[in-house]
Amino acid sequence: MVLTPRLELIGITKRYPGVQANNNISLKVMPGEIHALLGENGAGKSTLVKCIYGVQKADSGTLIWEGKKTQVTSPNIARRLGIGMVFQHFSLFDAMTVEENIVLGVSNKLAKAGIKEKITEISSRYGLPLDPQRYVQTLSVGERQRIEVVRCLLQNPSLLIMDEPTSVLTPQETESLFKTLNQLSKDGVSILYISHKLHEIKELCHTATILRMGNLVDTCNPKNETPRSLAEKMMGKSLEKPTRIKNSPFGKPQILLNNLSYKANQSYGTDLKNISLEVRGGEILGIAGVAGNGQRELMKVLSGEELSNPPESIVVSEKNVGNTGPNDRRSLGMVFVPEERLGHGAVPQMGLSENAFLSGFTRMKLANYGFLRKIETDIYASNIITNYDVKTSGIRSLAASLSGGNLQKFIFGREIIQNPNIVIAMQPTWGVDAGSAAYIRQSLIDLAEQGAAVLVISQDLEELYEIVDTICVIYEGKLSSPKQLEDISTEEVGMLMGGVIINSQEDNPLNGI
Repeated sequence: MVLTPRLELIGITKRYPGVQANNNISLKVMPGEIHALLGENGAGKSTLVKCIYGVQKADSGTLIWEGKKTQVTSPNIARRLGIGMVFQHFSLFDAMTVEENIVLGVSNKLAKAGIKEKITEISSRYGLPLDPQRYVQTLSVGERQRIEVVRCLLQNPSLLIMDEPTSVLTPQETESLFKTLNQLSKDGVSILYISHKLHEIKELCHTATILRMGNLVDTCNPKNETPRSLAEKMMGKSLEKPTRIKNSPFGKPQILLNNLSYKANQSYGTDLKNISLEVRGGEILGIAGVAGNGQRELMKVLSGEELSNPPESIVVSEKNVGNTGPNDRRSLGMVFVPEERLGHGAVPQMGLSENAFLSGFTRMKLANYGFLRKIETDIYASNIITNYDVKTSGIRSLAASLSGGNLQKFIFGREIIQNPNIVIAMQPTWGVDAGSAAYIRQSLIDLAEQGAAVLVISQDLEELYEIVDTICVIYEGKLSSPKQLEDISTEEVGMLMGGVIINSQEDNPLNGI
């Protein structure tokens, strides 16, 4: 018996001004198949799935659904057919509750009485805890991702499209999600899965379609590949792993936190409690933790978006800065890579040149007596795009027009090209392809080797173990004692992330837990 493909694409082509996003793409997704869609940032993955989901209209080509030629002209039609999608960039309203956001994205029938109970039931069943009454503005990025997943699962899709679903999940949450996806597959649900975490692709997926610069270059069984071979198919060249060349002694502390406490200004935020640490010149210190344990609050306080008292609670280059804002800290050589790209790291409706100016004008001297130095700003933005291989039509492109990974490369490059003394980066390679992630991590290593102090806040333990010298864990706003990487295992870090004491408090305190 020959099975009919659940979804078949034939010759899908889509062009934007100056960019060939998809060029004659054909693929099949069978019932119950978990099908990976791979490619570097800007390879055309997001455009292709948006054409499937009705967000974009292909310039040419055919979509066949359940054996019938079909036109999907809107997400509503896609959902009626049985196609659901979890987007990489969240479609949420900050001023509304979890329940209200979910109601907006489901059918009227599903949105009627009992939706709160259904949200709670789905959340519990799939290990994605959500409080339906919480406002989105109070949630971490990881918790916001859960809303998207739960909203999609409530609709019982026949084809589930997932764009970077584990980028903000812990290993335990990822394992739980995989159990869910495997069960959905056994039940006959097809899954089109986009991820830059290639070990996930190898573990989870049955088939992989690989795109490069808008073209289909290979279809393979990922279980017969290695993460490296998949990455090299995506890139069309060898993958270079980040390397640390020298192990010179660390310098003086560049940033000190002295019993830093902070009362969260949101009702569901996480208070910071007596946090002390130091990051020395030449050192990369990593802070691991499950989303929602104080990472956002710590980033705000470190960047100066929120002030802390007393002033000596934060010391930068031997100066007390707890009560000074971001510009004063940038003038001391600090730079920041925030977790949320659109709206925090970049203004969506501003061009790349304008976005470059926003954080670079202090150290790069892009303003003169209050006036923008336009030529210098444009050169600065062009250098970021060139040095960090940002795929875009030019410096006038709006930030919102870039793929998630390309925008992340631009934001990271905008900070690193300033030659900082101190780097604070949160989730620096979230949603970035393997080659770009390796480049970003190598850039952090290079900065440390040049004497900069680097602090990386990340849920990605693989990332932390690849680049950091020292690691600690944040849990419920408290910080564990820093450990040299060779002195603590990933299992022990995972236990700390869950609030489990792994040694006596004298040996490994978690600040009073």
